[in-house]
Amino acid sequence: MAGLIPDPTTASLTATLQRARKVKRMSQLELSLRMGVSQRHVSFVESGRARPSRELLMSWLAELEAPLVLRNAAMLQAGFAPAYSEAALDDPVLMQAHDALVHLLETHDPMPALVIDANWRVVLLNKGAQWLTLTLVPRFSQTLGTGPISLLDMLNHPEGLLSVMVNAQEAGSVFLAELRDDAVLNPNLAPQVELFGARLRERLGAKQLASVWPRGSTPMLTLRFASPFGELAFFRMFSTFGSPQDITLSSLRVEHMFAADEHTKAVLRMHVLDANLK
Repeated sequence: MAGLIPDPTTASLTATLQRARKVKRMSQLELSLRMGVSQRHVSFVESGRARPSRELLMSWLAELEAPLVLRNAAMLQAGFAPAYSEAALDDPVLMQAHDALVHLLETHDPMPALVIDANWRVVLLNKGAQWLTLTLVPRFSQTLGTGPISLLDMLNHPEGLLSVMVNAQEAGSVFLAELRDDAVLNPNLAPQVELFGARLRERLGAKQLASVWPRGSTPMLTLRFASPFGELAFFRMFSTFGSPQDITLSSLRVEHMFAADEHTKAVLRMHVLDANLK
């Protein structure tokens, strides 16, 4: 699958701009009106007949709501310096953001909460998420605390999350749609996304999988998992940084999981609040 994020050493600026606009399903005319330039100039830049200024290129990519990593790639392709930093989350320059994330996770205990990057890797998680991971997929216990753990690996493994997902017919379809949307922007995800699709079809059957999407029978999707403590049910919310100016921060999202019934709430309170998790 062709992706939106180009390799600045091989892709051209014209290809990057054309692809970014088409992903947003925006015409050259609409883009030109938003930027206050002529459609002809947009056409000339996209065809390579005109070279944009740094200011125009920044405005262009902002109108397309392009990911920050793509904006940097386009800048390099145009011969300009990158516009955005890309520091590691544990870099001192991101200490304030890191501390805010840790605080957000801790205040959500005992309910699970985790920080996911653009590659669906779990980079931070609270005690509730640690307990839930160890309970549902104990084979990943050795991985916790050793570095980012791939949520896609946890989904795709034969003994992973899909194997204990009670309502895979409904929830699996939603996960697959989310993952495929992300893979449009990040082609590195595509192999694992399609592996998940294959595992889902293997479990449900192609006909059964196709018959459940979209459903829309409830206002929120509930994830239901089989566990040694009975069925656990959760719904999810996501939060992100507002107006991030760093590529790392722009790629992070916090997934908050909330108990969808009293049984789940009681189990989490009993086992997480009393647990001695690091």
